[in-house]
Amino acid sequence: MINEPVQKAALIIGSQAKLAREIGASPAMVHQWINGIRPISAERCIDIERVTSGGVTCEELRPDLAERWAYLRGTEKTASIPADQKAA
Repeated sequence: MINEPVQKAALIIGSQAKLAREIGASPAMVHQWINGIRPISAERCIDIERVTSGGVTCEELRPDLAERWAYLRGTEKTASIPADQKAA
């Protein structure tokens, strides 16, 4: 199964080898991500989003980590704490 977001990132950067260089990974690892041999780590998702200037997002690369991305972006819904229970 082809990982289309990683493939898209390689196209944006120029090639799989260039993408690998930009994020500090091996070309073989990028190839494995694209071909679904290995899952892409959350840390590499962040790197790919950065080097593609948001052309490929973490959410596209690892939708299974949606809660993590929401937390990192500050969009996670949090329960409001009553004022009298907040730490002074």
